[in-house]
Amino acid sequence: MSGGATEAALAVEPGTAPARPRLALDGLVARLAPLVGVAGLLGLWFAGGLILESVPAYSAFAGFAPGPALASFAELIASGEAWRAAAPSLARIGQGLAAAFLLGAPLGLLVGSSPLAERILQPPFQLLRMISPLAWMPIAVLTFPSWDGAIVFLIAAAAIWPILFATAAGVKRVDPVWLAMARNLGAGRLATLRTIVVPAVLQDILTGLRLALGVAWIVLVPAEYLGVTSGLGYAINDARDTLSYDRLAALVLLIGLIGYALDSALGRLAARARWIPAT
Repeated sequence: MSGGATEAALAVEPGTAPARPRLALDGLVARLAPLVGVAGLLGLWFAGGLILESVPAYSAFAGFAPGPALASFAELIASGEAWRAAAPSLARIGQGLAAAFLLGAPLGLLVGSSPLAERILQPPFQLLRMISPLAWMPIAVLTFPSWDGAIVFLIAAAAIWPILFATAAGVKRVDPVWLAMARNLGAGRLATLRTIVVPAVLQDILTGLRLALGVAWIVLVPAEYLGVTSGLGYAINDARDTLSYDRLAALVLLIGLIGYALDSALGRLAARARWIPAT
């Protein structure tokens, strides 16, 4: 190989060499950023615990500090009490989200695909959406024969709107060319809905379900202050009544971790639900 060819083979395009370390640094920063956020939250918690311990007026609430709270959290996990408290709540969340999905997704498809239906249903839906789900609590207690049924209703009442409106927005974004192609190929309404519309809006539906989960998870705890004797809300109420603030803080941590895990799972599922029509 001649000298000129050797130099050409060893030549590096301008800007290529510095780019690799920069990309590696950016990747490291992206991986460490969540840890920095968690460390900052723990730092604030630790500082708050020091304040509670040092101020006599707040000394009764010292159980909220990280030390007692984490010790109580470990005890909840080791004794199995964490699962016994979480299992009924997860069952109610699942039933409430299922009811909201079964009602909200079809209504969202209808509102998104029919301008007339949107004009008719938009005002009452927006009005109902602005009513706090907990405002339905007296009606739920009178309507349903069991406390569990009332709680599931409140969760569904909170979760239906994100699913409905996210689905409707997704339907409106479906490319009209796809629908025209389906009609030209002889597909009926049900076939078009099954093969074009639903796959195209699946990510929107899952995003709405993720938002619904966040709302339902917030409603769950006060809803379980009703006459049930199980669930995370009941455990929170019991810890408050017995002044077990370390246990209360541990339960709050448990609620946050479970909610974060569920949200992350739905977020990953929604991110993978990207649909590209076959050509």
